[in-house]
Amino acid sequence: MPADSSDGRALRIGCAGWSIGARNAGLFGNGDSALARYATVFNCVEINSSFHRPHRPTTYARWAASVPPDFRFSVKLPRTITHDARLQHCGPALDDFLAAAGRLDARLGALLVQLPPSLVFDARIAATFMAMLRRRWPGDVACEPRHASWFSDRADALLRRHRVARVAADPPRHASGDRPGGTSALAYWRLHGAPRVYYSGYPPDALARIADAVEAHADTPRWVIFDNTAAGCAPGDAARLQARVTSSSLHHGALWQDAAS
Repeated sequence: MPADSSDGRALRIGCAGWSIGARNAGLFGNGDSALARYATVFNCVEINSSFHRPHRPTTYARWAASVPPDFRFSVKLPRTITHDARLQHCGPALDDFLAAAGRLDARLGALLVQLPPSLVFDARIAATFMAMLRRRWPGDVACEPRHASWFSDRADALLRRHRVARVAADPPRHASGDRPGGTSALAYWRLHGAPRVYYSGYPPDALARIADAVEAHADTPRWVIFDNTAAGCAPGDAARLQARVTSSSLHHGALWQDAAS
């Protein structure tokens, strides 16, 4: 089942995967596994390995049991659906995927639909797929399209109609690609690293810009996922953004209390 929408206002900052390298080991507390240790610092994680291969239902159940009740997983749809079938005739594959990922139970917070760069927006195919997905999954969905045709008013309207968020990606491939789109019920950032995708870390000025963008959507449920994992930069960047946003929120809260007193 999807996570209760009552917790959806939480800001979720985390990484694509929970690998803890030596350079970041000091960030985390103790735990029986890398995931349990990761969850001592972050309240969400994005599972990307599901894109490449299926996981057993028992694996998802074990992961769910490794984290606190308020922790949430975002799970990436398999490439067999998004890249091989290209969103068509994939009902049975969706059923198999959701039957397994559903073992995360209430800790399944969102689904990620990443599309291949060559997939042109086709309203009929997109609407059929989104409706099919929505019949099976009522929770949060984020879509990361990578062809320019998806960054149009028509595509954005279709995503809104099906309550799907368009991912804000860094670096953006197209104009407006660095801003959330689609439904206003969710904002989802995927930060891949720049200038070297998957490798580069984010310097303080870049993290400040990201924090400003995230705080501009304070009334919206938000996920911020660092995908610059290849050189181990993601955990440190996520922790620094988390500290920056938390500090800013506390500052604004103090100002509000002063004004109210």
